[in-house]
This record gives sequence, structure tokens and C-alpha cells, in this order.
Amino acid sequence: MAAVPQSASARLYERARKVMPGGNSRTTVFTAPHPLYAQSGKGCRLTDVDGVERIDFINNYTALIHGHLHLAIMEAVQQQLALGTCFANPTESEIALAEELCARVPAFEQVRFANSGTEAVMNAIKAARAYTGSPKIAKCEGLYHGSYDPVETSLDPTPETWGGAEPVARAYSGGTPPGVLADVLVLPFNETATARRLLEAHADELAAVIVDPMPNRSGLIPALPEYLAMLREVTAAHGIMLIFDEVISFRVGCEGYQGEAGIEPDLTTLGKIIGGGFPVGAVAGKAEVMAVFDPSRGKPALPHGGTFNANPVTMVAGLAAMRLLTLEAFARLEALGDAAREACRGAFRLAEMPGQVTGRGSLLMLHLTAKPLCGYRDAWRDPAEQARFGRLYRHLSDKGAIISPSGLVSLSTPMGDAEVERLGEALLASLKTLRAESLAAT
Repeated sequence: MAAVPQSASARLYERARKVMPGGNSRTTVFTAPHPLYAQSGKGCRLTDVDGVERIDFINNYTALIHGHLHLAIMEAVQQQLALGTCFANPTESEIALAEELCARVPAFEQVRFANSGTEAVMNAIKAARAYTGSPKIAKCEGLYHGSYDPVETSLDPTPETWGGAEPVARAYSGGTPPGVLADVLVLPFNETATARRLLEAHADELAAVIVDPMPNRSGLIPALPEYLAMLREVTAAHGIMLIFDEVISFRVGCEGYQGEAGIEPDLTTLGKIIGGGFPVGAVAGKAEVMAVFDPSRGKPALPHGGTFNANPVTMVAGLAAMRLLTLEAFARLEALGDAAREACRGAFRLAEMPGQVTGRGSLLMLHLTAKPLCGYRDAWRDPAEQARFGRLYRHLSDKGAIISPSGLVSLSTPMGDAEVERLGEALLASLKTLRAESLAAT
């Protein structure tokens, strides 16, 4: 029997493994036996190096809210490319994007740009420490805030390590210094009474509490209104900075998730959609707190540099992207998200498989369980369930729909009813295949 020829993606992966650890520079893009390598994207569709076109329901992990190659964004970028890509000088473009962001959100009085969500989180925490003079932070168990040691604490504890009702600080990355863990108070997500008690017991040590109001890595389960209200109340009473990580959730509405929740944090971290498809991060907040970055009177409390901070290509792309996100655009995306969630729920019913859909606005996440979900421990998946999601991801990909291997789905403005319908159809067919595989294995 003749050997089946390797796909172009498989061949590229073999090359990649020789020069990059595991064949990649982003842990999140690895899927077994190899990832699909992208060739091009247009609108809401992505074509891989083997020429297969699929609907892109992940949009570079939520960053591409306008899909690929949006004309207005590309025109802005091309105009800037003719002028230069980056300078050792500020440009008007960063002022314009900062003005756009501050005009949208009441809690945004000033903005500081960086190059990623991780950088934004790191600088928000450093700003809180510089402003308060306190050393420690509090974060929620299982919530992801990028690749900065303190916020990686207790990112993925298992039932064997997460302890009792009060979470224990656990290292995520090998080699994490014990001192890092000692400076992080871990809170249970959506457990209001326990979190309040822990915060009040450690209030005099804390510089900041950081929370993602709808955490992707913890199941896309929204924070309870009473939980966010408690965080705001306790932090305000004790002079602790409340940081909202809205790197992903800012796409929920015109004022981000904080606008939906009616909560004004002291600092907000941003990324993804505000860069129009280019690398970006930002810290936004009250002018009094943001003054720790101010070098105009000598060395600031928090010196902050970065060769590509506020580079004009990102700034003009981000401004074009944000100006497209009108109230009407957000309303349309929310309606599309509601339709997508209902289509996915219908697929679970028709496939006669347990499952549910979480999320809000243009974000949704699939769960292969019907149990109630309130926080990280409910949404935690054992290795067997992770393997089932891996198979579901591959089945959906075979049927022309790209989602995250974790079950995250991110919609974009080029999508319409036809794409939502296709998602429901692909999910139904994939669930039926998954169910048949499970029956065959028993």
C-alpha cells in the first residue's frame, strides 16, 4: 500500500521542531499531531497551507474583532507604512488612540501603551505597588493574566493541589521563586464571602486585586455582580487598587465589561482588539494613579520604556478598529453571539449529549458537561475531558470551523447568520461523531 503523502502543515511542523522548542513560539497554538499552518485570511475565513478554507471562529484568540484584512484597517496601515514603521519619537497616532479609548470609558482618564496583554498586566501591578507602597497582590484561582510570575500563581491547580475552601498559592511555571508565591494572595472566584474574609485579613499588605470579569481560561464564566461589587467595596475601603483585566472582555461592549457591570476599577489592562490585529497592550486608569509613570518632573515612581511601545503602525490600526466599533456594531455582535449560543445549545440537544455554553457578547465557550458552573473548580477538566475536547476540536476543523482547542469561540464583524448557522451544523455533526466514538469504545 502506498504511503499517504504528508500534508504541508505536517512538513512545516517537522521543520519547526528542529529550530523551535516543540516547534512553536506560542504554547497555545500546539495541537496534536501538529497544528494547521495558516497561509492567508480574509474576512471571517482562513486558508491553511494545504489550501483548505475554514471559518475562523477564534480570530487569533479574540484579537481580530473585524476579522482578517478589513479594508479600513489595511488602508490606515498602508498609509502609515509609507511614512515609517517606528521612531525614537512619539507620534500623533498614540494621542489619537488614547483619546478614543478615554472618550469611551469613564474610568479611563489616561492611557499607557505597551506591546502585549502580559506587559499591560505587569505594568498595572507595578503601578499599583508604586502608588500604594504595598508589596502584595491578590488574584483569583484559575484566572489567566499573561506570563508574569505573580499572576501565574495558581493558574492551573488540580483537585490534588488546590486545597480546601481557601485556595493555596501554587507555582505554574518551573523555577518560580518561593518569594513570588509569598507575595500573592489567592482568592476563590465567585465565592464572595470567603474572598471578602481573605481580603480583609490581608488588606494592610495588598497593593492590588486583579480580576478578569469573564475569564477565558476559567470557563468564560462571568463574575457574579455581588462578587465584583464586593471587590470594589473592600478595595476602596482599604486603599487597594482594583485592576480589571479586560484584555479579552473589552470586546463585550463599548465600555468593556466594566460598563456592563457598572463598576469602575482603578486600573484596566487592555490588548487584543485595541491593536487592530497588531501587537498591543495598554494600562488605562485614573490620572492620579497613572501619574506614577510621569517622567516630566524627573525620575518617575515607575520608569517604563519599550522600543515598540505605541508604535505608529499599531496605533493607526487600533484607532481604525476602535472607530468601527460603534454602539450599533456592538449590538449586532451581541445579537450574533446570542444566536450562536442558542445554535450550540441546539446542537447539544439534537446530539443527545450533555453540554452547555457560557459567555456574553461576541464570546462563547463550549462545555461537555451539564453540571452547574460557577468558577474555576467547576470548569476544571480532567485529562479524559481534555482529550475529548481535543477530538471535538479536530472534528470541527474537519468540518470547516476553527475554534480554540479549549472550546472558546470568538465572533467577528464580517460574520452573519450564515456563519452562525454553519457553526451549529458543524458542532452537531462533530458531537454525533464524538458520541459514536464513545459508544464504540465501550
